[in-house]
Amino acid sequence: MCFSAGASFAGGVIISSIGIASVSKARKSPQIVFAGIPLLFGLQQFAEGCLWLTLPHPDPQLYYFRKTCTYIFMITAQVIWPLLIPFSVLKMEKDARRRKILKYFVICGAAVSAYYAVCQLLLHIDAKIEGYHVLYKTDFPEKLSNPVFIVYLFAAITPLFISSYKKMRIMAVMMMLSCLLSAIFYKEYLTSVWCFFAALISVVIYWIIVGSGRSFEISGKEELQMG
Repeated sequence: MCFSAGASFAGGVIISSIGIASVSKARKSPQIVFAGIPLLFGLQQFAEGCLWLTLPHPDPQLYYFRKTCTYIFMITAQVIWPLLIPFSVLKMEKDARRRKILKYFVICGAAVSAYYAVCQLLLHIDAKIEGYHVLYKTDFPEKLSNPVFIVYLFAAITPLFISSYKKMRIMAVMMMLSCLLSAIFYKEYLTSVWCFFAALISVVIYWIIVGSGRSFEISGKEELQMG
């Protein structure tokens, strides 16, 4: 979380627990990828919690640990999410027409992930504490910053609207609103703050998985009756 070490670790425990519960409720293997998303959010929060503890102490022995935590957070935020979210929605989708559309979003997400992966590999990333937030500083190309982030949002949020699972649309609206609020009130700390809100929103995934499991059971019973 973006406000304190204690909040980050508490959030990591709660969100990871939701992830474990979601995975346990997944009835089919295509659901497991989507159900496991809160586990990655939990990992992010643990990594940021460690940054809260170590950034105020410029101990050279902690340098590589701080760097590792910084990269865990940023790789998850910039490389994993834009690809994993559309891919997980595609894996769960049954409608053939929607699946064809979702494949294009997976391609967009893969392009964004590749861009950020190259930037993180070749350019500089650092983290520091400013007030009650963790600020992630990069020297990525500024001219590409906004266009790439727009494609990021397009790839990560739009598939939730396209999905035939109606509950995903609620998650999509919550993601959009949280991003908008983060951009308005916490622009400099957008990466940290929006990931915090997104982590909280990922609790909805448990609700989606449970609901999709019930739908699967009903459709299975209908097929048996028709047989």
